[in-house]
Amino acid sequence: MEGKIAAKLTQNFTLNRRKMLFSAGLAFFLFSVSFALGATAQAASLYFSPSAGSYQVGKTFSVSVYVESPGQAMNAASGVISFPQDKLEITSLAKTGSIISLWVQEPSFSNSVGTINFEGIVLNPGFSGSNGKIITLNFKAKSAGNALLRFASGSVLANDGQGTNILSSLGSASFSLEVPVTGPAAPQATTPSETAGAPPSLQIYSSTHPDPNNWYAASTAKFNWDLPPGTTAVRLLVDDIPQAIPTVNYVPPISSKEIADLADGIWYLHIRLKNAQGWGAVSHFRFQIDTEPPEPFLIKFVDGNETDNPRPTVVFETTDSLSGIEYYKVKIGEGDFFPISTETVRHNPYTLPPQAPGKHTIIVQAFDWAGNYITGIDEFIIKSIDAPTFTDYPSQLRSGEVLTIKGTTYPNSWVVVWLQREKDEPKSQTVKSDENGNFTFIAQEKLKDGIYKIWAEVINQQNAKSIASQIITVLVKQSTLLKIGSLAITYLTIIISLIALAVLLAFLIWYSWHRFSKLRKKLRKEVFEAQEASKNAFSLLKRDVAQQIKLLEKTKNKRPLTSEEEKVTKELKKDLEEAEEYVKKEIKDIEKGLK
Repeated sequence: MEGKIAAKLTQNFTLNRRKMLFSAGLAFFLFSVSFALGATAQAASLYFSPSAGSYQVGKTFSVSVYVESPGQAMNAASGVISFPQDKLEITSLAKTGSIISLWVQEPSFSNSVGTINFEGIVLNPGFSGSNGKIITLNFKAKSAGNALLRFASGSVLANDGQGTNILSSLGSASFSLEVPVTGPAAPQATTPSETAGAPPSLQIYSSTHPDPNNWYAASTAKFNWDLPPGTTAVRLLVDDIPQAIPTVNYVPPISSKEIADLADGIWYLHIRLKNAQGWGAVSHFRFQIDTEPPEPFLIKFVDGNETDNPRPTVVFETTDSLSGIEYYKVKIGEGDFFPISTETVRHNPYTLPPQAPGKHTIIVQAFDWAGNYITGIDEFIIKSIDAPTFTDYPSQLRSGEVLTIKGTTYPNSWVVVWLQREKDEPKSQTVKSDENGNFTFIAQEKLKDGIYKIWAEVINQQNAKSIASQIITVLVKQSTLLKIGSLAITYLTIIISLIALAVLLAFLIWYSWHRFSKLRKKLRKEVFEAQEASKNAFSLLKRDVAQQIKLLEKTKNKRPLTSEEEKVTKELKKDLEEAEEYVKKEIKDIEKGLK
């Protein structure tokens, strides 16, 4: 009996354990699936377009870098691209048509290292969807072989306020670079010498058509060559046969030739030299002429010339019967021309970069390999969507209060609200509407006193942009109580300042008078001492002079004084009296001044 109970307990324990393991596994599976779906919904990728193609060595071609973020808006992208520097050379980087609004650092490249760097920001509301062009890379093929483009590193940040990196994949591109094989592979071909010791084949140069593999729009060709010593004659011929024998003689021999009014096509110059031993080998030089532009073409808009899609799709393509189409150039409105490769056009339709509402002109130029081009022009209109409507806003606002405005527009769209205070520059702030199209704007900072003009624009999910809404006005000012308090504080501050100034002035007057009194007392003392010293000095002088006069008078009793002595006696008496009067007068003046 106990054995049966134990067996039953063991069986129940095993069954329950299996159920628990199954439940845990199922929960983990569901969590993994939901996590993967969430990650996929927010995944973004960086890729090249075109990602493959064949190009001739010596020619240029363009590759654009795109971002794709279908599940979530992104607002920043960066990357480092590597390329084989022995096979490719960057000629330029083009930002035309880029979704990037602000470059953290200007795109740069290094042909010696084989790298390209870019880092930029897309302003609110960011970018979502596919075919978001970041930058165009213009390459020149240097040597034959396979050239691989790849991302050494990259990032795509979500417009979620946290800078979440949502990059999930980095694309690559592979291009086949080939040496042209049209016509003779070498610039010249020779026939064997007909006579031993006759002139060998020679090198032919052209200033107008230097490369036998390129096409040129010049119908006049100039050639020159070096004549070996002993050359007595030259035979020339220009025709369309690669290995023809020249028949036109030039005696004496010439070393250059200009041929005008040549028709379009592939031509050959044949030269043969003669010396004393006879005619030598024949030299051949191919040159290609194309003076006609590509065939005329029309620009067609897939959605018509008038649409509310800000990125209209166009179709254009042409042919050139001789040299072929090398590349296209596109210009929209007042913008700059930007190149488009034939590979891109071959995969029409071509989607234009985002355009603002209004009428635009598109110019497309198709270039052949000789540099001739044909131009196609058309106009299209981007219709603006309806502007947002403000439904609730204050006409007046007290200082320190936060401005809140409510309105309605398209569902799940970005609303750009503009605020302009009197003559200041307008500032913008972006909010998003809900699924019903309602939005609420709350100013990020408190507004200064003044009159504000406020308007809004909307950008919907297709990146279509509206015109500006009606302008509303909001007055921001202090309340009456705050004004009275502020005025009272202002007056109190002025009164306190005046009292402080009066106290300071009184102190300065008292201090100056105190110093003056001390100085006056000191001066009186000094003057008194000088007065006493002067009196004593004058008394001594008076006594000495009186003694001299007395001596002269005693001498007069003994003998008569000479005229000179009489004169000195009189002058001494007179000078003594005048000096005494002067000293008395000056002492009285000093005493008056000190009173």
